[in-house]
Amino acid sequence: MNKWIVAIVVMVPTLIEIVDMSVVNVALDHIRGSLSAGIDESTWTITTYLVSNAIIIPITGWLSRLLGRKVYLLFSITLFTASSLLCGLAWNLESLIVFRIFQGLGGGALQPISQSILLETFPPRQHGIAMAFFGLGIMFGPIIGPLMGGWITDNWSWHWIFFINVPIGALSLLLTFLVIKDPPYMTRIRMKMDYFGLLFIVAGLGCLQVVLDKGEREDWFASNLIIWLSIVALVSLTLFVLTELRAEAPVVNLRIFRNASFSAGNTIMFFAFFIMFSSIVLLPLYLQTLMGYTATLAGVVLGPGGFATVIALLIGGPLVTKVNPKGILLFGILMLSLSVYLMSGFNLLASFEAIMWPRILLGFGMGFIFIPLVNLTLSTVRKEDMANATAIFNLLRNLGGSFGVAFVTTLLARRAQFHQARLVDHLTPFDLPYQSMLQKGRALLGAHGLGGTLADKGVLGLMYKDLIREATMLAFNDTFFLLGIMAVCLLPIVYVLRRGAQTDLGQVH
Repeated sequence: MNKWIVAIVVMVPTLIEIVDMSVVNVALDHIRGSLSAGIDESTWTITTYLVSNAIIIPITGWLSRLLGRKVYLLFSITLFTASSLLCGLAWNLESLIVFRIFQGLGGGALQPISQSILLETFPPRQHGIAMAFFGLGIMFGPIIGPLMGGWITDNWSWHWIFFINVPIGALSLLLTFLVIKDPPYMTRIRMKMDYFGLLFIVAGLGCLQVVLDKGEREDWFASNLIIWLSIVALVSLTLFVLTELRAEAPVVNLRIFRNASFSAGNTIMFFAFFIMFSSIVLLPLYLQTLMGYTATLAGVVLGPGGFATVIALLIGGPLVTKVNPKGILLFGILMLSLSVYLMSGFNLLASFEAIMWPRILLGFGMGFIFIPLVNLTLSTVRKEDMANATAIFNLLRNLGGSFGVAFVTTLLARRAQFHQARLVDHLTPFDLPYQSMLQKGRALLGAHGLGGTLADKGVLGLMYKDLIREATMLAFNDTFFLLGIMAVCLLPIVYVLRRGAQTDLGQVH
């Protein structure tokens, strides 16, 4: 079978699944109004999808061995497609949440399975091109999702963001049945069921994802719910690691982390996506809350960065087989660190171009990071372990994004409070800028017929509003600067990575 036909067949459902991770965000208000739900209640349609996704990804390799990879892939596409139909038909919020859980369980396996199939289908010398193709979906999906979701919701209804998956899923199911074949080592095998490992990872990752998604809204450990979920997550994941290291047939084979190159690559992937997702979340907040941009204009600023990623992937794919991937990876990390450092210099008077170019650099950086990092991380993995390795790799990539968003939203709020307290210290009658602003404000309001106490209150209100904006701007600067330092800290880890010399996938000489 032609390798490009296989690539298209496995990437179509994967792209739709990635789009579905973000497509609901922009339709949330419409869903809330249609189903008579509150804001906090409606966000569970996002949280439950992320939780079920996080649970299924790491056990994808185990389920592929238990059921046979092709059978499990067909089952996942079927479950995702049927759940999409049911999500569109949901009659209340509770039913939508239940169907989103099943949609996440069906979709979670598609990313790691697609990646492992691509690495097997393409010869080692073309792995860079294969991962460029895979990266287009991974990087471009979150950009397409909000745009497509907004257009469909505005022009049709929120139900169609789910219905549109059905014909695509049905076509993918047919093509997968006809095109995809299992290699001998991925057919169904008899294994002992690792019940305890399965129980601990479901409880641990499920609670962890809820903590990351709801922590900021619940004020973290001020909430008893977050405290208990954190305890359950910590205990369950600790027991999971201890159980898996002793199990004969572990649900996730953690022994693969003995491979230093694999461990280093996963560390870089986690923090690279930590930084990227954090930046992509912070930029629209900065543009819309401080700069007065509309959602459409904010999208225009972010859009070129997505195209920059595509260009970098198309360049990096062929290049990774011709030069040392470490050099490309180092270049990508440097571009990533430079982009967020430039973002730390944003201010309340920044021009459109001054904001857009760092986002473009971020896109280039991530494009040049992804392909060489996948190549170096997985090139020393045996083909029999590839499904397990890609499952872990994709889990840590997703967790990196979740941790990043939770971290920066919390840090931003804390630093804004810090700067607000510092700036208020100077808002006294003895401060010369304060006196000057008060006098100018009185004169301005006096010209409009206002004076006395009423004018003073108006001036103080305007001054405090400006103080809040300035404190928030300084908080954005601090947060971007810290992300830049984190990116620089990834550089030494690159030297731990090593490239496997392969004649066939996983056969390391």
